[in-house]
Amino acid sequence: MRERLCSKVGCAREAVTTLTYDYGDQMAVLGPLGAGNDPHAHDLCAIHTGRMSVPKGWVVVRHETLRV
Repeated sequence: MRERLCSKVGCAREAVTTLTYDYGDQMAVLGPLGAGNDPHAHDLCAIHTGRMSVPKGWVVVRHETLRV
């Protein structure tokens, strides 16, 4: 399977998270890589995941994978 790249313009790093927005609830959700076919989702590399910011008043929900 081919690696997925970060959605940020000009970034060629491997994606590690998927970002989605819920505009109605003013919420951004970061989680493990999604299925990959959602046109409303954005894959991000580790650097852009760490730098991600949202508008004032928005909430960021971070889902992490379960580590055993």
